[in-house]
Amino acid sequence: MRVDEFGADPADLTPLTGAALLTPAHQHPSGVVLSPARRGEFVAWAECCDGFLIEDDYDGEFRYDGRPVGALQALDPERIVLAGSVSKSLAPGLRLGQLVVPPTLRVPVTAAMRESGGGVSVIEQLTLADLVARGDYDRHVRRVRTVYRRRRAELADRVGALTGLRLVGAAAGLHALLPLPSAEYERRLISTGEYVGLRLHGLHASGYRHPPDTSAPAALVLGYATPAPHAWGQALDLLGEVLEAEGLRAGPRGTRP
Repeated sequence: MRVDEFGADPADLTPLTGAALLTPAHQHPSGVVLSPARRGEFVAWAECCDGFLIEDDYDGEFRYDGRPVGALQALDPERIVLAGSVSKSLAPGLRLGQLVVPPTLRVPVTAAMRESGGGVSVIEQLTLADLVARGDYDRHVRRVRTVYRRRRAELADRVGALTGLRLVGAAAGLHALLPLPSAEYERRLISTGEYVGLRLHGLHASGYRHPPDTSAPAALVLGYATPAPHAWGQALDLLGEVLEAEGLRAGPRGTRP
């Protein structure tokens, strides 16, 4: 599906589509929130075409600006599967997640999980349940959210000071976009990053465009959660070196995305 400033566009869905996967609270990787009008259009499609929507709330714990975004699933619990996990808040290696499944799908979903080996150790499940019950999980999320909010601010300040540009899609999640003039410029920055020891990702170079379209807007996808505390400052310094080396600037005299 195409994505614009209002989020995913349901115009490409047909009566034969069957199901659509959405990230309404924080579209990956653009960061846009699915608009109320688009939410209504997706729900109308599901009801009209006997389809289902899968709402992937992959980083809902990490919203820094404004109120939390309400779940799409509340609009039609009979047609929408709400999915979440602790991959962002704890660790992906735990393989812990949750599904809120409509009654009509519970039997086939359970069977598919059993056949695919998608079960999770009871020990990990009970451990997470204990963390939630005691309030430790909530305290952990609030602590790391403070850390990531500070990192987001430091990243935005560094990029702004060096280029005069503003990050996009940074209101929530663990990454932000730095708009660039072209796909070729994006590749140059990634190559320079590799040279200085900094791994960068881009909308074009990392395969986010489906199908590939070199004329589509380009951007670096800057994640700020992965570096360890002792490496965060160095990562910012290396990013600064890359941006300065390639002369990325806003304004009429520089490179303007």
